[in-house]
Amino acid sequence: MREKKLIVFDLDGTLAESKTVMDAEMATLVRKLLTIKKVAVMSGGRFEQFKIEFLGSLHGSETLLRSLYLFPTCATSFYRYEKEWVHVYHEKFSEHEKGKILLAFKQIMEKNVVFQPTTLFGDVLEDRDSQITYSAAGQKAPVEVKRAWDSDAKKRLVMKKMLDDLLPEFEVRIGGMTSIDVTRKGIDKGYGIWQIERVLKIPRNRMLFIGDALFPGGNDFPVKVAGVECIPVQGPEDTKKILRNMLHTNTRMVTA
Repeated sequence: MREKKLIVFDLDGTLAESKTVMDAEMATLVRKLLTIKKVAVMSGGRFEQFKIEFLGSLHGSETLLRSLYLFPTCATSFYRYEKEWVHVYHEKFSEHEKGKILLAFKQIMEKNVVFQPTTLFGDVLEDRDSQITYSAAGQKAPVEVKRAWDSDAKKRLVMKKMLDDLLPEFEVRIGGMTSIDVTRKGIDKGYGIWQIERVLKIPRNRMLFIGDALFPGGNDFPVKVAGVECIPVQGPEDTKKILRNMLHTNTRMVTA
């Protein structure tokens, strides 16, 4: 803990349940962490989702927010706080790229190689400008519906393999409970780590990453490949335990 300068988190499934607001206990723990460490959050969601799920319950002061860095849509965007949230970079798709990705998803879904949910809650395919995201039961599906569909990620791994063949010039990653994220080649959470080193001048051996999709094919896995020390979690309750231990350890070091 003493050696780490930046703690990096996934959002859905790590700081909050999928597409739900971070609870008050987690918000308190993150605020306390921000008083002693820099913090980054990387997620497949849009910046608007960050504002609802994360910032809306964080209630951080301007001083704390200056130590917080946000990487929406699997690090295809980078925001930092300078009296307001400003873009550091934004890797947008062209209309041609979007069309090719959407077509590939539709081709796979029409082949019925994977059983798709019959009841949908919102759009299955979402254009996030710098990322196309597939959500099997729809973007607004309840957590219990998501959890029941592909808890071991086997269905999405089948789809990912097919997408890799159809879209060799793009990155295809599994994220969340029912999601598959597609970004430009080389633009993933590992790219976000490189940007942190470049912009914030923090070497990756001074970073620690906490996430729930660190398995091969998961959208957190590129962070592990990048050589950052990682801690896998099964959900927000695991993350809370880690944060409590971090904060307790830091208190002991300060008072020793």
